[in-house]
Amino acid sequence: MTNIVFVAPFFLQTTLRFVDAAASLAGVRAGLISQDPLEKLPSGLRSKLAAHAPVADALDPDSILQGVRAIEGSIGPVERVLGTLEELQVPLGELRDRLDLPGMRAEAAANFRDKDRMKTVLHRDGLPCARHRLAGTVDEALQFGREIGFPLVVKPPAGSGARGTHRVESERQLGEALRLAPPSPDGPVLLEEFIIGEEHSFDSICLDGRIVWYSVSDYSPGPLEVLREPWIQWTVLLPREIDAPRYAGIREIAGPALTTLGMDTGLSHMEWFLRPEGSVAISEVGARPPGAQFTSLISWASDFDLYAAWAELSVFERFQPRPRPYAAGAAYLRGQGRGRVRAVEGLEEIRRDLGPLVVEARLPQEGQPASGTYEGEGFIILRHAETAVVEEGLRRIVSRVRVELG
Repeated sequence: MTNIVFVAPFFLQTTLRFVDAAASLAGVRAGLISQDPLEKLPSGLRSKLAAHAPVADALDPDSILQGVRAIEGSIGPVERVLGTLEELQVPLGELRDRLDLPGMRAEAAANFRDKDRMKTVLHRDGLPCARHRLAGTVDEALQFGREIGFPLVVKPPAGSGARGTHRVESERQLGEALRLAPPSPDGPVLLEEFIIGEEHSFDSICLDGRIVWYSVSDYSPGPLEVLREPWIQWTVLLPREIDAPRYAGIREIAGPALTTLGMDTGLSHMEWFLRPEGSVAISEVGARPPGAQFTSLISWASDFDLYAAWAELSVFERFQPRPRPYAAGAAYLRGQGRGRVRAVEGLEEIRRDLGPLVVEARLPQEGQPASGTYEGEGFIILRHAETAVVEEGLRRIVSRVRVELG
């Protein structure tokens, strides 16, 4: 038996799907470290665990180490430590360094987690990404804006999922943003040039430093616009034709980018731009599974369980590539107004017209509070063998379904 520990600070729905996948592997004895109490786990998943260690701070490497030692007292020496949250990757890397465990180490994890460091490494090796600067003072930030011009993107150096990211159109707007959250040497802000182009993602699996499988996604509209306008209902399309010529640029640079950042074996999520003239630029890369239902989307398009595949890859470093038989896409349903869901219009029409295409959904329910996140109050996932069918279905959903808050 292989003894593993999964670190899940809080029992979020998506996180638990990964925990279940890891605990369900044949030949695995799984322990769990968390801040949430074991009683909050579904009973079926609880029965799959060999041990549990509650800790005060499941993002702190010292606390995680205490949890590992406690679990080792129950199941024996731990051979792998896993976790899916962006914020966990450096602490887990530090733990692997201390215990000499396989998996991504702290230095490589920091290349993915620290967005300033990431872009510095990519630029050093001649890989295209936005010009950037880490500013510890207001003057440094304003000077960067004067050097490259506006608009600019302002973000935290260690953010994820576009949280805390926004666009500023002028020096005045930048100054206002910095007055609300002043940078300091200990709390700098990351500034980037604003790249014009289509926004996409490139999710891939590497074995021994080589990409053996990948998926491409198209965003409509891009994440920054979605964050700026909380009422916009957005879509993600996973085309069946991932080898299309329009994706040639990212296929060429994705492997070198992951290698220079330090990816050996694992699943990564890369966001990138396709500029109007056809060139590409990397936005960010995460050394972990994607969020926002992407893991489910990829599973539907690829016709295999990516949650289970990630677990097998992370524990046994095995993965069997498969062809892509479908296109898939998600429409994210976001409320108009503020407060709780008051009404949802258009769902009956969507059920009638697109019902056979729907493979997964979480529909907004009257009375539920607004999520306050870019994922909105619900989603609908479609799948079909023809990309154009899925694309048209997504367009119909976001144009006809209306979620009213009040």
